Amino acid sequence: CNLWALMSKQLQTRPHSETMIIYIVFSSISVLTASLNLLVIISISHFRQLYNPTNFLLLSLAVADFLVGLFVMPLQILLTEPCWFLGDLVCVLCFFLNCITVNASVVNMVLISVDRYVAICDPLRYPTKITQKRVQVFVLLCWIYSIFYSFLGLYDNLKQPGRYNSCYGQCAVNINGAVDIVLFFILPITAIIILYMRVFVVAVSQARAMRSHITAVTLQLTVTVTVKKSELKAARTLGVLVAVFLLCYCPYYCATFSGYDIMMGSSVEVFMSFLMYFNSCLNPVIYAFFYPWFRKSVKLIVTLEILQPNSCEANIL
Repeated sequence: CNLWALMSKQLQTRPHSETMIIYIVFSSISVLTASLNLLVIISISHFRQLYNPTNFLLLSLAVADFLVGLFVMPLQILLTEPCWFLGDLVCVLCFFLNCITVNASVVNMVLISVDRYVAICDPLRYPTKITQKRVQVFVLLCWIYSIFYSFLGLYDNLKQPGRYNSCYGQCAVNINGAVDIVLFFILPITAIIILYMRVFVVAVSQARAMRSHITAVTLQLTVTVTVKKSELKAARTLGVLVAVFLLCYCPYYCATFSGYDIMMGSSVEVFMSFLMYFNSCLNPVIYAFFYPWFRKSVKLIVTLEILQPNSCEANIL
């Protein structure tokens, strides 16, 4: 939310045809984002087989992505207009919601990386270290932290909406961009990269061990190898998730970090903003491509089979 502090600058006007394209494309992405993430939320919440620590983290991420598609994207479309007509309070609340969802997504990505790190690098103690109750507590703390940080960052704006506006019809807020870059870009990205580098090294060594048949072929060890393969597949999938996250978020934050002056409302700023938000639409697409359980659950949801008695006990794994 660091570049949003630059809303005090004069917005650029654009041709009517370009404006219509922005409205149509971004509105479609907004509807698609909300719909896909709603399917993820229903799937993990409804089917008991999906109740595990990793999926609870995915559920938390899906909630953040759902809010992005339902509220943040439509409001961002309105922010591309030269004038803001919804009032000063709605302007501040718009940025407040933006900060909460973006920050929650970043923290959830860090939690996902920690989950995969423990699962791959310390698999024997994973069931005792990463329990459902602990994950639920960390997810709750994630959202509390995101709300609290966003409240502190926008406190002056919430206390007196419109105090930073220089003219009528402007939507301007003041945010400490340096603190935001450190807390929600540099530190999380560094942690994610370090954790996944460690996961990658361990995963490669395990894959080589499997291919060379170092482990004895017994029933017990076969089960162990199967579990490891499952964990490696999950790590691969979530690695793609994190990689896409970095590709979508880095341009926006790197532009701020470099000090590049971006005019709010310009085509470049609009593209970079929605590239960041588009990550929320790509996450469930990644699930559909890599997770068979998600495809099965979507089929049950779309065909309304989840309305049948005991559908929550359905075998989708």
